[in-house]
Amino acid sequence: MASTHNFHVMTKPRGAICNLDCQYCYFLSKERLYPDSDFRMSETLLEAYTRQYIAAQDVSQVTFAWQGGEPTLMGLDFYRQAVGYQQKYRKTGMTIHNTLQTNAVTLTPEWCEFFKAHDFLIGVSLDGTQPLHDAYRVDKGGQPTFKRVMAGIDLLQKHGVAFNVLTTVHAANVDHPLTVYRFLRDEIGADFMQFIPIVERDNLTGFQEGDRVTERSVTAAGYGMFLIAIFDEWVRRDVGRVFVQIFDVALAAWLGESAGLCIFEETCGTALALEHNGDVYSCDHYVEPRYKLGNIVDVPLEEIVISDRQRAFGETKRDSLPDYCLQCDVRFVCNGGCPKNRFIETPDGAPGLNYLCAGYQAFFRHIDGAMRFMAREIKGGRPPASIMYHIAQAEKQRAANSPKPRRNEPCPCGSGRKFKHCHGRRN
Repeated sequence: MASTHNFHVMTKPRGAICNLDCQYCYFLSKERLYPDSDFRMSETLLEAYTRQYIAAQDVSQVTFAWQGGEPTLMGLDFYRQAVGYQQKYRKTGMTIHNTLQTNAVTLTPEWCEFFKAHDFLIGVSLDGTQPLHDAYRVDKGGQPTFKRVMAGIDLLQKHGVAFNVLTTVHAANVDHPLTVYRFLRDEIGADFMQFIPIVERDNLTGFQEGDRVTERSVTAAGYGMFLIAIFDEWVRRDVGRVFVQIFDVALAAWLGESAGLCIFEETCGTALALEHNGDVYSCDHYVEPRYKLGNIVDVPLEEIVISDRQRAFGETKRDSLPDYCLQCDVRFVCNGGCPKNRFIETPDGAPGLNYLCAGYQAFFRHIDGAMRFMAREIKGGRPPASIMYHIAQAEKQRAANSPKPRRNEPCPCGSGRKFKHCHGRRN
């Protein structure tokens, strides 16, 4: 596990309460853990958490991450108070950052003015074009939300608020990778994207139990192909302009550096979750009774983070890898993936294989050549974006040595479009 003073907390001031009812959401069911709660973090607890979190950090830059449920349901005054407490307890020379993940439905000009004034980085949940997004992201009445999300994004853009996009990959959009990517890039103007696979356990508890997934879940092969299709377009035209989280993580691994993302680190346990009442859990995906570590009202946050239980939780990620993973050629970048998805068996029948393994293997092996090239460029003091010119020249040479494709055949550039709609238009 990482240093005691290098940890992150996903803070849920409204708990699991949300104004939407996204069909694949794993967190809405956590409301059942607190049957008598009003699901509002008190001002007293907010101050205590702010003080403890800052005191426990031994770094010059500290980030407060606000999530949910829907964190904006706390109201704007709560975050004004939060910023005030951050300045009150900030150490000399320390910079405070805030991130907030939202469905964007509740945003107003006043919210956006506050975000801009205090340099909040906003994460917006958006699953692609209207039919792809509305397939599962609906409100409490089962009504679509796309237009309201887009209105929220428009407000963020008009006020100059920095934002990125979190897209979940599921059964409804997995077969449309380029539609999703081009929409986010060209229509939204997003320059930072995350593509999070939906692996939804099919059980009645809402916990990480069982080995069956719902029909909404992405398949391993489907997720791998989704990433490959987007990568093949990105590496030809968007390197250095659009940043995709898993591509950045992969490049770090090929450079021999830390992934910087818990699911691909060798160990985990440094990304905890704080509930609205002060309860701390091992991970945002393990807000379950057996992973509750304590409450910051009773035990200081710093002690919870370094507890034997949390250390064991983080080290188990590494120590429980089956031999199949230990011998895998892409283990250096994957490290078995997130433990929450390790519920299938290896080809030889051993437990503990990641449900997404086949997709990860296909994707990481596919990008190996490009990643090696970009890593060499960086080590040589050259920009990784030079790969785009390299690929273009190589494909131009191959095209010159190959018969001209028919109009309805795939374009040899690898764009996925028909020749007549791509390079054939210029001939």
